[in-house]
Amino acid sequence: MNENSNAYLKINGFTKKFGETEVLKGINLDIEKGQVVTIIGSSGSGKTTLLRCINFLETPDEGVMTLDGETLFDSADNKKETFAALREKRLNFGLVFQSFNLFPQYSVYNNITLAPNLLLKEKFKELKKTEKNKAARAAFLKTEKEKIDAEAESLLVKTGLTEKRNAYPCELSGGQSQRVAIARALALKPRILCFDEPTSALDPELTGEVLKVIKSLKDENRTMIIVTHEMGFAKNVSDKVVFMSDGVICEQGAPSEIFDSPKSDKLKAFLNNVKDKEGE
Repeated sequence: MNENSNAYLKINGFTKKFGETEVLKGINLDIEKGQVVTIIGSSGSGKTTLLRCINFLETPDEGVMTLDGETLFDSADNKKETFAALREKRLNFGLVFQSFNLFPQYSVYNNITLAPNLLLKEKFKELKKTEKNKAARAAFLKTEKEKIDAEAESLLVKTGLTEKRNAYPCELSGGQSQRVAIARALALKPRILCFDEPTSALDPELTGEVLKVIKSLKDENRTMIIVTHEMGFAKNVSDKVVFMSDGVICEQGAPSEIFDSPKSDKLKAFLNNVKDKEGE
């Protein structure tokens, strides 16, 4: 079990198999509120699978996950989750994919507001069952729509996309597309924001603009988990760096410990390999 019983996000004993391949082999991880944790490691080390398990896109075979003291997942609980309950749990997390996953038929603004508006539509449907006053329902809908619009405008400013408000994904650069994906994830106000290799699909000259937005989110004291291959970025933005290899966490600690004083042979070899690729 993890040592810090008061951690904001606690993962204990996550395992995951795909067929005969064990991808996660008993992951224990604590994350504090407002902490930025980067996960590094070679391809196939289990980084993305761990992130997908945290976001309820994969189901661990074993393990427990709690968020702010509430158990979100326990493999010992055999009760089948309803779709609504599962979605409620997923809303605690926002995930920014490496391949953007924007809706090509919607403008930047509509990509950002789509999910909040769909959630509002469902809330309004539920409200109809309890609130018989039509004027009260209309007032609720108007107020909530205004909140969604105001939040979207704020996110456009935050991500530097105000001038692209009405553009479509096909009209955007890779960096702009990724910034839309970040704004879209933030629109649902997740408690933890996750990134899966947010710059891997970008040309080097576009990477900086995305990293700048992520760094600005750190300044807001936002809790984030970032799977990344950008070692310089990980060193600069992280409160904690987690090094994974072969489905286990081999080493974790402050950036200075991981990058300047690696202990395990596996981490030393990984960092040397990264340096060789970068031509250092």
